[in-house]
Amino acid sequence: MKNKMKCIICWILIPLIILSIGIYYKTIALPDTIFVREGQELRSNYIIKFNKDTLKTKDIKQNDQILDVSLLGVLPIKSVSVKSIPEIYVYPGGTPVGVKLSTKGVLVVAFSDIETSKGKVVSPSAESGIQVGDVVTKINDSSINGSDELIKELESNKSKKMKITLERNDKIIEKVVKPIKDKSDNEYKIGLWVRDSTSGVGTLTFYDKKSSKFAALGHPITDVDTGTILKISNGEVVQSSIISLRKGQKGNPGELRGIFINEEVSLGKVNKNTICGIYGDGNDKLIGSKYNKPMKIALRNEIKEGAAKILTTIDGTQPKLYDIKIEKLLTQDEPGPKSMIIKVTDPVLLSKTGGIVQGMSGSPIIQGDKIVGAVTHVLINRPDVGYGIYIEWMLKETDILLLLIKLCIFVVILKIFLTKKEFSYFCRI
Repeated sequence: MKNKMKCIICWILIPLIILSIGIYYKTIALPDTIFVREGQELRSNYIIKFNKDTLKTKDIKQNDQILDVSLLGVLPIKSVSVKSIPEIYVYPGGTPVGVKLSTKGVLVVAFSDIETSKGKVVSPSAESGIQVGDVVTKINDSSINGSDELIKELESNKSKKMKITLERNDKIIEKVVKPIKDKSDNEYKIGLWVRDSTSGVGTLTFYDKKSSKFAALGHPITDVDTGTILKISNGEVVQSSIISLRKGQKGNPGELRGIFINEEVSLGKVNKNTICGIYGDGNDKLIGSKYNKPMKIALRNEIKEGAAKILTTIDGTQPKLYDIKIEKLLTQDEPGPKSMIIKVTDPVLLSKTGGIVQGMSGSPIIQGDKIVGAVTHVLINRPDVGYGIYIEWMLKETDILLLLIKLCIFVVILKIFLTKKEFSYFCRI
């Protein structure tokens, strides 16, 4: 009888414990900053309780509101900052762009042994503690901006010990390396393979005419050999055209192949390569000829699981809309390229590409006439399924949200200190 009672208690308690743990982790995964539309209200529900049951955006125009979050109004979880923002309109992308980047310093991609008069010697760089993925920024206090400058320093240094300054995981490290003469060409070497630039084709996500900011890819550009996110010194985007594609299959992702066209005409300068894509300052040439009307963006709480579309180009330069389904919205408390799971349902796109292929990254995801995100990844064993990023993360990287918040605060301050007539006159200016 006792065993039977224990079993009944376990069958009751285990589901309750699992449910409680799930609710708890969902609650603590709330982002540190919540963005809400002007005119909207932020309300508590029976699971997630704020210390204010209802918060109107008019209450947070001047300052951020800090809300304490608790589970069921009993268990304190965290505090979140609430910011009010107006409607944001951007021009949708979907067009292919050629990306050319120059790295900050030079990236270490491999080592090589050196053949000397005494036989083969292990790479002096590897011996000194330099690692693949390190970025060489200086040699003997001279800045290194490319492989040519690295070679020049080696030639002038000869066999003397060199102080090499590196960046590794955002930390500055110094190593001492002594070059060795290679008997095959009598040149002094340190046994290092480096890379100082990269290029490729991706998809534009959006362009904001007011700030001249653009966003593309939705995921970082990484080095093909090391997987390291490239630290860039400068870069640019140029017009591109898709000339062919390889259809995706299970275990073998497809690929769009493009070429650069009109390379002498820059569409914009790249100044950021982050986990959420590439960003920079562009010009009106980024506005497409067909989808040339600004669209609203959707905040995370406005996105729904279900039908949506992607705007992408699989041939030439003109994008088209294709049907997809947002299968799952994932909880993220910090920016990242895997915010939602999406599935291609459009029969035309499936027949041509098999689903999501490399080169589509950055294609805007549109739901209810709003841009909600961008395509970022494909699942290798399911080419019709992949990931997308919340557009909110990409807007944050461009600083558009920050600029709008500052503008809202500025307008509120003007309303306080100016008369109605003076304020109207200022707005006309």
